[in-house]
Amino acid sequence: MAGAAAGAQPGSGTSLEFSGVRLFVAGFVLAMANFIVVLDMTIANVSVPHIAGGLAVSNSSGTWVITSYAVAEAICVPLTGWLTGRFGAVRTFLVSLGGFGVFSALCGMSGTLGMLVVFRLGQGFCGGPLMPLTQTLMLRIFPKHMHPKAMAMWAMTVVTAPIIGPILGGSISDNWSWEWIFFINVPIVVILFGVLSVMLKDIRTPLLKLPIDVIGLVLLVIWVGAFQMMLDLGREEDWFASTKIVALACVAAVFFCGFVIWELTEEHPIVDLKVFRHRGFTASTISLMIAFGTYFSAVVVIPQWLQTSMGYTATQAGYAMAFAGVLAVVASPFVPKLMQKFDPRLLVFLGVAWLGVCAWVRTGWSTEATFWTIAFPQLIQGAGVSLFMVPLTTISLSAVRPEETASAAGIANFGRTLAGAVATAIITTIWSDLGTTDRAEMVGSMNGAGAVWNQLQDRGMGADQARGVLEQLVSQQGLALATVHIFQISAVALFIAACTIWLAPRPPKNAKPGAGGH
Repeated sequence: MAGAAAGAQPGSGTSLEFSGVRLFVAGFVLAMANFIVVLDMTIANVSVPHIAGGLAVSNSSGTWVITSYAVAEAICVPLTGWLTGRFGAVRTFLVSLGGFGVFSALCGMSGTLGMLVVFRLGQGFCGGPLMPLTQTLMLRIFPKHMHPKAMAMWAMTVVTAPIIGPILGGSISDNWSWEWIFFINVPIVVILFGVLSVMLKDIRTPLLKLPIDVIGLVLLVIWVGAFQMMLDLGREEDWFASTKIVALACVAAVFFCGFVIWELTEEHPIVDLKVFRHRGFTASTISLMIAFGTYFSAVVVIPQWLQTSMGYTATQAGYAMAFAGVLAVVASPFVPKLMQKFDPRLLVFLGVAWLGVCAWVRTGWSTEATFWTIAFPQLIQGAGVSLFMVPLTTISLSAVRPEETASAAGIANFGRTLAGAVATAIITTIWSDLGTTDRAEMVGSMNGAGAVWNQLQDRGMGADQARGVLEQLVSQQGLALATVHIFQISAVALFIAACTIWLAPRPPKNAKPGAGGH
């Protein structure tokens, strides 16, 4: 994350270290603010079929609810430093928190997919600064000797929110309605806003009227937006057979090239691309993007498959997915000790490779898979997640100059978030296409279809009913086979990501992740 870079460094400005009950309450409330932002990344995943059904759109279109939030957040993170310098950390934080609550309410009141996507964009834009700013403010109010505990509290919200998100999203969608996955944020934001506006009112950070790179921002928004729209609309528009998709691809390519050229020559770039000259940062960022993108896309595909093909409710799918964070919580406290004894690159390699092993385990899934068959690889992959995230941040930020740490942390976060959105769009499209082609191949090579047809009719079914049952069986098998193929691709991608980290030089033994890292 942009972390301490998002605002003033903990040592600057007005230093107000809290103590006692005041410290506990302020730290807990700030951590909760970060928690609800991370929660909203996963709470909608298991609810996509409910949202799609409620708005009368396809499941593939429903994934826009996920990707729009992620892309908006990715775009906004590089702006956090400028906003904090211009308006102050506390003011920027409170405005972002209030905006997050307002857009959460608007998401719940949306009557069309277009409205929901627009308001999710607003949610993402407001949520983006909250993650690094909660970290910055916690470092400011905690005494210096308690910073490790503060960051442990902050990091725990990042780990536990994805566990609770699928369960909460599934339970709400099944027992109430999908709108409440957004409405539930509103009372929480009201409480957090009220408490923090009082407790943080005396905190001041230096104001710096740095010029904003308007042209760079415009170029960034256009190329990211056009690229994401191309990915999301590609399947429905038959990809490059569509003039619209070709136009979006051209816009994305042209503006991306313009963005790179402009940012490399601008005195105050909104995204400092010069940090990519450091081999360690480049290798670790590429590894992070491939690993996280592949990991996050699975978080989207699995709940959809369970609900559309396996007969799971959103709640059941949420429980199956929730096991992903259990071992991550258990293993996380041991990672810093392991980093003192072993090469961080080895830990990253083992962690990402373990995710690849877990993906390969999923290639044994079928329509006969039990709940625990689904949940087991979710459970064991948690150790891999905790094993690669912190070491990867250390490698990344120790490779750049101290004054570049802020830019490096922001770019790594931008890349990670964008990778999740892009991978989701690509994987869901491939998954849908594979489901169609695998089904077609199965229809052409079916054995004993006539016997099954006769058995169904012997049980009293009419011709149309028997045909419908056969159609459903073939579609389920086709989608299950497509899911297996997706995880074969994922396993290969994760092993590539694991090997990529060896392109980075070994970080110094005393290297520590920057305050902004995550």
